[in-house]
Amino acid sequence: MSVTGPAWPGEQLIVAAQRGDVDSIAALVSGSHPNVRRFAHALCATPEDAEDAAQEALIILYRKIGMLRASGALASWMFRIVRNECLRRARTTTRTRAALPEAAVDGAVDSAEDEVLRRLEAARVAAAVAALPPDQRMVLVMRDLQGHSGRAVAHALGLSTPAMKSRLHRARTAVRQALSASSDPAPKESDGGEDGRQ
Repeated sequence: MSVTGPAWPGEQLIVAAQRGDVDSIAALVSGSHPNVRRFAHALCATPEDAEDAAQEALIILYRKIGMLRASGALASWMFRIVRNECLRRARTTTRTRAALPEAAVDGAVDSAEDEVLRRLEAARVAAAVAALPPDQRMVLVMRDLQGHSGRAVAHALGLSTPAMKSRLHRARTAVRQALSASSDPAPKESDGGEDGRQ
């Protein structure tokens, strides 16, 4: 997953927070806030949901930092918590809309959950592509995203057509595997589940 953006708190601070140091926990929450808000505004359907989801994620971080097993996994943990919160809020909105009289619901407007799912899918694909080695990423972007012909891609990159096809195949396979792995709701860092939403 791509975690570019404002810098996340350093490992030393995370480790101190995991050990229960109150000042470190407060600093960790404060230092994580910009990235958590960025995740929320990218994934939630509305700005209001995004702010609420970010606050909920930071509360969970404050209360449960000791459950994080690997200090380097903070960003992916926060991403999953924010994602779950955005989806939960979208489902609540969808249920509320379903309870309204039919005339009060604009059928042309997609549900909030649909919007969140679209954003999640786009974010997952972008992260999977960003994680590719540069040579594979370039082939995939030119061929599948920009729509250039295989021959044009091979020529532009100074590759033979078979070499280009080989790189493209490896890139597509890697992206499929990454998307399959990221759709697994099971937490990776611990057996107990760090966000408390099993």
